[in-house]
Amino acid sequence: MAHALPQRWITLAVVCIMTVCGCATFDPQSVDEAPFRERTQTQLEGNVRVTAAVPGAKESRKIFGVSLYDDRVQPIWLEIENRDDDPVWFLPLGLDPDYFTPFEAAYLNHFVTGTYRNEEMNRFFHERGMGIYLAPGSVRSGFAFTQKDLGTKEFTVDLIGEDHQLRSFTFFIDVPGLRADHHEIDFDELYQKDEVVSLDEKGLTRALKNLPCCTTNKKNTAQGDPLNLIVIGDEEDLFHAFIRSDWDETETIYTSSAWKTFVSFLFGGRYRYSPVSTLYVYGRPQDLALQKARDTIHERNHLRLWLSPMRFEGEPVWVGQISRDIGVRFTSKTIVTHKIDPDVDETRDYLLWDLLYSQGLTKFAYVKGTEAAPFSEPRSNLTGDPYFTDGYRAVLWVSSDPVDLEEVEFVKWGVPPGL
Repeated sequence: MAHALPQRWITLAVVCIMTVCGCATFDPQSVDEAPFRERTQTQLEGNVRVTAAVPGAKESRKIFGVSLYDDRVQPIWLEIENRDDDPVWFLPLGLDPDYFTPFEAAYLNHFVTGTYRNEEMNRFFHERGMGIYLAPGSVRSGFAFTQKDLGTKEFTVDLIGEDHQLRSFTFFIDVPGLRADHHEIDFDELYQKDEVVSLDEKGLTRALKNLPCCTTNKKNTAQGDPLNLIVIGDEEDLFHAFIRSDWDETETIYTSSAWKTFVSFLFGGRYRYSPVSTLYVYGRPQDLALQKARDTIHERNHLRLWLSPMRFEGEPVWVGQISRDIGVRFTSKTIVTHKIDPDVDETRDYLLWDLLYSQGLTKFAYVKGTEAAPFSEPRSNLTGDPYFTDGYRAVLWVSSDPVDLEEVEFVKWGVPPGL
């Protein structure tokens, strides 16, 4: 025999449904009122002008009335002016191969109840989407919806004309919200003017060979991972080259990043911007760290860089360390730590090939740096992980602009035994 629900349960259910419906508000703001417009970048090629900006998570919430970032959707605002006598077409696939359509982005944010609000949302997203056709002499603006990236967002706006001419505009735009480690560093204030030294080729190679072998702990009483990386280029060239090659910036350690790291460690999830442990060179922690994460936080390539007082041909010289995390293990020193691949030379060379393939290098070289540690007699880092090395350091000249592989120069300062 069926039993009727008690009246109090029916009343409670009705109240809950009404509460949910009442919370399903959709109140987007005008794009013109959003502060992200102050961060626009503009590029011009021939008679076509492209302006772009990327709203942060809070700004997107105000513009669209829903939390796009929570559903991994990141809007990019574009304005394209076609001053040509012929039409051009915007190719969204070049912006992001996995882009979202306006209706798809809206659907991901639909309310469980409130059909009319969802219909209003569909219409709003559709009207503010970036169309693909630009007539001669026209200006068109709107949003394209991409996969979410924090920190510096790199993307390319591809336009094609009737003559099949392809115009590409590559942007690197800082997105508010990521507390990247390098944001806390004023690179112009790291050294006094009299501390900065300009070196010729002979002086630079000598200085690189005479660098300390390894990173250290804070007290400089123990050696860590080997210094096996030198990067030459200003801050913009460095970030553009690495971000184009899908390296991510690293967050500082604070409550949110520590919690996300813990959850990722616990469940083996991916955290692209996970903080890295602190190592020391020049008596200070790394100035910046970059990483290329896999599907689990247990596995990633990561590197640390310190701006040195050296300058070569007017360009800053960065001293660094790179290694590959291949798992996690327990330790008496830090409870849990990453385990590195002991073949640190392979990881060093991986970075070289990675930047070559992504066209981020103009030159590269190797220079002898530290005493070799063979496979049979490895050294250990600060957490006790063994590593072996041929003792060479990779020297990489980075570029913001893409460089064809055949144009990259190999400077023969030294040749590791394996090459």
